[in-house]
Amino acid sequence: MKVSNQIVKVKSFAKKHSIALSEKTIKKTASVGGFLTGMADIFLFITKIFKETFSRDFEFREFLRQCYQIGCKSLPLVSITGIIMGLVLTIQSRPPLVTFGAVSMLPRMVSVSLIREMGPVIIALICAGKIGSGIGAELGSMKVTEQIDAMEVSSINPMRFLVVTRVLAATLMIPMLVLYADGLAFLGSWAGANIKGDVTFVLFFSQAFGHITFMDFIPAVIKTFFFGAVIGTVGCYKGYNAGRGTESVGTAANAAVVLASLLVIIVDMIAVQITDVIQ
Repeated sequence: MKVSNQIVKVKSFAKKHSIALSEKTIKKTASVGGFLTGMADIFLFITKIFKETFSRDFEFREFLRQCYQIGCKSLPLVSITGIIMGLVLTIQSRPPLVTFGAVSMLPRMVSVSLIREMGPVIIALICAGKIGSGIGAELGSMKVTEQIDAMEVSSINPMRFLVVTRVLAATLMIPMLVLYADGLAFLGSWAGANIKGDVTFVLFFSQAFGHITFMDFIPAVIKTFFFGAVIGTVGCYKGYNAGRGTESVGTAANAAVVLASLLVIIVDMIAVQITDVIQ
């Protein structure tokens, strides 16, 4: 829809100024114009979020409600994912270590993999699917039913009430969900280590955390805050700017999941490069 609108604008501009353009040139110009317009819209949207975040009338009650919606209602899915993640990683990693006679390194390898990379990224992708789609569909349906317009007429700031609270809640709760999932992943890993072995609870965890340093833990926690901010911002942007038709609700939810998942991978890549330079 946006590309077609850009094509109409380019054609009208060319006709007004008597500029002869081929159909191919018009489509290319419209695509570039649509991309630049979209980037400007995203920049303005993020600027409004920062502005409303530090305003006086912060919607604290709505923020707490969103923390419950995003955090507590995601616990069952995150719990199952965390346990299976640790269990599968341990079962798959044990045979190669047995071949080289290094099975004693299994807890250490699993702990580093979970804390540095697997835990944050997998849980962030799970949250991008659940939380990002939920926010996009909720705000998209409010846009379609003109509830956002009604809030503006009623002197309620929808950016402050709907967007800021959800972005901050996602930024705060997703790191907590990641830490919670990591803890369950270690329990699943201990259970997986005892399927074909015999490792006590105390011995497994002493080996797992014996060589973990702050440089393994701190960067992994910091990047989860960026994951949460990206997921919340993308979900709110896609839902808040949804079209007027009912099909736009599904489109907004789908676009929120796809874009949030892609940006999580990109943020993780950048975080890994920065951590590598620091170390």
